Amino acid sequence: MPAPTTNPTPNAVHDLPPVPPKPFIPSLRYPISKKTIYDRNLIRVQSQSSLPAFAYLFNTLITYHHAKSGSVQDIEQRLNRAGYPIGVKMLDLLLYRGISAAATAGSRTSVMGGASGAGVGASRPTRLLDLLQFIHTTLFRHLFGRSADALEQSTTKRNEYMIIDHEPVVNTYISIPKEMSQLNCAAFVAGIVEGVCDASGFAMEGVSAHWAGEGDELWPGKTIYLLRFGEGVVEREDALKAGGG
Repeated sequence: MPAPTTNPTPNAVHDLPPVPPKPFIPSLRYPISKKTIYDRNLIRVQSQSSLPAFAYLFNTLITYHHAKSGSVQDIEQRLNRAGYPIGVKMLDLLLYRGISAAATAGSRTSVMGGASGAGVGASRPTRLLDLLQFIHTTLFRHLFGRSADALEQSTTKRNEYMIIDHEPVVNTYISIPKEMSQLNCAAFVAGIVEGVCDASGFAMEGVSAHWAGEGDELWPGKTIYLLRFGEGVVEREDALKAGGG
């Protein structure tokens, strides 16, 4: 009679040595300094970025969208959509820096015995003119190191305003073929402006970039950013003016 065989008990598996867990490898690669972009101070502003580096990246962006597009209008729409989320984030960043700078200035003034100025320049634009001046001055200075050259209102449509830039930085190193002469790569900046307006609570019909330097020997690359606000924005401004706001 053969000897009976014994089957391993269910607990035999638990007697095996535990397998050590795999080490956690973060998806974010740390440089040698062990510091990433998240370690940077949001308040500290660098004086200048590398223009050649920006030109290279922007040219790559245009080449990519050119390969995916079938017309000049399609390329400009893609550039506009690429700039839009930057504008949304730029508004938060600039307001945060404005609040921090105003708070610092207010604390210094309080120590000296004066009135606190913590609220000066720290609030989100709530009036149309304040928003336009914020874009014309604060936004352009942060992006390009200078204010825009002019700010005008349309004489025919109440909801249209124009920001004029004589020499857009984004067009400086762009070579446009003759068959695409109507292409204005400043549509990328128009998207940034549109993102700032929408994030501020001013609904837009759209922001577009248009050449205006034809026949202008002094500013051949002159560009006009046409801002078209929704009718609700104009009606709100009229109501605020009527109420003495």
